[in-house]
Amino acid sequence: MSGLLIAVVGPSGVGKDSVIRGLVDARPEIGWVRRAITRPPSDTEPFESVSEAEFDRRAASGAFGLHWKAHGLRYGVPTAEIEAARAGAWRVVNLSRGVLAEADALAPLKVLSVTARPETIAARLSDRGREGAQEIARRLARRRPLPAGLDVTLLPNDGPLDETVAAVLAALPQPVRG
Repeated sequence: MSGLLIAVVGPSGVGKDSVIRGLVDARPEIGWVRRAITRPPSDTEPFESVSEAEFDRRAASGAFGLHWKAHGLRYGVPTAEIEAARAGAWRVVNLSRGVLAEADALAPLKVLSVTARPETIAARLSDRGREGAQEIARRLARRRPLPAGLDVTLLPNDGPLDETVAAVLAALPQPVRG
């Protein structure tokens, strides 16, 4: 089987990183892409915290195969991870919907669009403690469509995580090679 870049997308609070963690636990041959983010370190997801200057340096040198800005932060996916997917490995990454068309042009792509009811998202965002009620309300009001023509599976994530992970596993082509 050829390589695959599995893009997990959805609004903040739908549980993207939990879904990714469940997928990687179930299929350890799928590598979890560690993004560079201009945010202080966090226990909620594995990422590399970098300064704006370091991000600029890496972006200018081509170290990021994909990068974008969202919510005042910058996110970068290492070029080596995109190359690994092109070379036959399977990688899963939390991506912005805004770079999906670009990602699709770089490597074979499967999009997992994670959704949840607004009240579920609001509760999760509140529990995180990074945003106040007004910012949470603004996030809930945003609607961002996915680009046309992509291989997308919609994944409701309001119930037990193991059910969502089972749906992910059913949506992926078989067998997986790392």
